[in-house]
Amino acid sequence: MQFGLSIPHRGPLANPEAIRAIAENAEASGYSVLSMADHIVVPRTIDSRYPYSPDGGWAGGADGACFEQISLLNYVAGITRKARLLTSIMVIPHREPIFTAKALATADQLSGGRVELGIGTGWMREEFELLKTPPFKERGAVTDEYIRAFKTLWTEENPAFEGNYVQFKDIFFQPKPIQSGGPKIWVGGESGRALRRLAALGDVWYPIAGGNPKAPLDTLNAYDAALAKLREAAEKANRDPATITLAYNAMGHSDRDRASASGERMLMTGSAAARQDDAAALAERGVATMVVNVAAGALDKALAKQNAFAEDVMSAF
Repeated sequence: MQFGLSIPHRGPLANPEAIRAIAENAEASGYSVLSMADHIVVPRTIDSRYPYSPDGGWAGGADGACFEQISLLNYVAGITRKARLLTSIMVIPHREPIFTAKALATADQLSGGRVELGIGTGWMREEFELLKTPPFKERGAVTDEYIRAFKTLWTEENPAFEGNYVQFKDIFFQPKPIQSGGPKIWVGGESGRALRRLAALGDVWYPIAGGNPKAPLDTLNAYDAALAKLREAAEKANRDPATITLAYNAMGHSDRDRASASGERMLMTGSAAARQDDAAALAERGVATMVVNVAAGALDKALAKQNAFAEDVMSAF
């Protein structure tokens, strides 16, 4: 199993010096994946319900400050050498698809083929409206079509596409990404629709553990049940489930015991031994990458948490 962590895109550590220190320390400590979140513009009034909190509230809009994701990814690419660079996740309908495919292909070239594309459909209707995207209610269909357009641009010598939301033909699209076929597609989400999207278009399943009250994959029993649904969705799509790589976002990671909604200890919380056992159990189920929450509001604390997890848990792998 390999491990990753998130690079700050907002908050007190979202500055060049702190990001450099976190990224360089992570790579030196053995973290293999660095992820970056996505918001472009934050409305001052948000009525949309955030799906990853029990009450639907979102704590990220206090002052609206946030770095743009692809720009941040390219900055991190320039100060690292080996770590994979993951959009976690990119709200696909937010950006014009030809531009996005080009920006990601460029980032893949400049980083030496290290880009991983985590995708989602988004949740904040107000942000969609500000960005003049296709209709919010159609975001699932838009996401699927844009991903198909990306793949066409990344793989075909004379790409052409005729869809409901994007059309192009008779164009050059060079250079292609370094990675054959383009960056791997990591599909976030636990819903039936997300699993069908993964089976049809994705490479990696990337659920958030403990975040979604409707699907809190924060115990082994809950994860096993969701994994069975994933395999069923793949088989219905005539896809071998073994061709889908498994990843896991341990958003609730803590060195203290935390209880899941079921009352059991939440995965990746508690003692070092307990967290090692959790990671080993997930690895036995095929999880190849785990992204852990080691964020903190001060740089010294963030670096200390990174180092502690590397010593307490990663060293066992």
